[in-house]
Amino acid sequence: MGKVNGPSVLQAVALCCDFTWRRELRRKRIMAYSKDQLLARLKDLQIEFSQYEHPAVMTVEAQAKYVGNIRGGLSKNLFLKDKKHRFYIVSALADTKVDMKVLSQRLGLGKGGFRMAPEETMLEILKVPLGSVTPFALVNESARDVALLLDKGFKAQERCFFHPLSNDMSISLNTNDLDKFLKSIGRDPAYVDLEANPAVGKDQPPDLAAFVPSGSTVLPDLPDPASAVQSAGGSHVNANNNCKAATEKAIKPAKDVQNVKDKSAKAVNPSSSFTDAEKFVEEILDRISAKLLSETKEGNIAQQGQELGNEIANRLRKCCYPELKNLATIFKNTAYTQGFHAGKASSLTQCPRT
Repeated sequence: MGKVNGPSVLQAVALCCDFTWRRELRRKRIMAYSKDQLLARLKDLQIEFSQYEHPAVMTVEAQAKYVGNIRGGLSKNLFLKDKKHRFYIVSALADTKVDMKVLSQRLGLGKGGFRMAPEETMLEILKVPLGSVTPFALVNESARDVALLLDKGFKAQERCFFHPLSNDMSISLNTNDLDKFLKSIGRDPAYVDLEANPAVGKDQPPDLAAFVPSGSTVLPDLPDPASAVQSAGGSHVNANNNCKAATEKAIKPAKDVQNVKDKSAKAVNPSSSFTDAEKFVEEILDRISAKLLSETKEGNIAQQGQELGNEIANRLRKCCYPELKNLATIFKNTAYTQGFHAGKASSLTQCPRT
């Protein structure tokens, strides 16, 4: 590797900063409400509320240390995802017992139809960080297809506490004013008994099925990358052969490929960035930028002097190589998967009718 001099390092830092700035600018094109904008909107709607600033809190228990002595009910808010990529906010009183399996059945999703939505999805859809999920996040256009289930226990409270898009503040208001806000964004508030456990069966349809969102947010989970490698080991589908036999043959894995699947089974499913070349490049640059900026601290510059460039180059190569190799492998496997499914669909459409 050639020697990297001081000016090159500074140029690299400048490029990383410029890239980060431009990326943030693109993200902000999809406008997200800020805490101050939300509070201003509540005032415009003539909604009466009290606000309490406190350190950022991640749990209801931590929040209670600052506002637990004030009259009103604290809320816990869950951001959930079902198997069909539909999203839900379940907002309940802190002491309400919410059985996820029961709630899933009541929505008609079967047992285990729910899971917690990943943090990246929370940021993308609700535009709030971890620990700040709140019904107020539905003000963002990106959350238009997210369903909201409110605990009917809120109705019995004089006031209820929620985070106003940020977990360093809590606001309290009554349910009438909460309803007023929700209706202002086109939402019909739905208060349900989250502790109920009604029977669900052939003659007893799910009582909450009407609240399942009809319009889903399209954030598909990609197939396991190992399946792409599996498919590559199969035989080509011949349109002149029997369709069923050809299809079964095409997806049958070879022994060597099965070993690849075993090694990949524990890998995390790739995010949507691996189907978009621009996002994939941004992912790489994000990681390199973070590593580079972490190494170019004032103390490092003073200590390393002119050798800082070489030192950073060596460290980047050492620490980034495994990550970048993993990213490239996932990107390759994703391409294999999409190519296989496209080829399979094309072959099936060419199968002669019998």
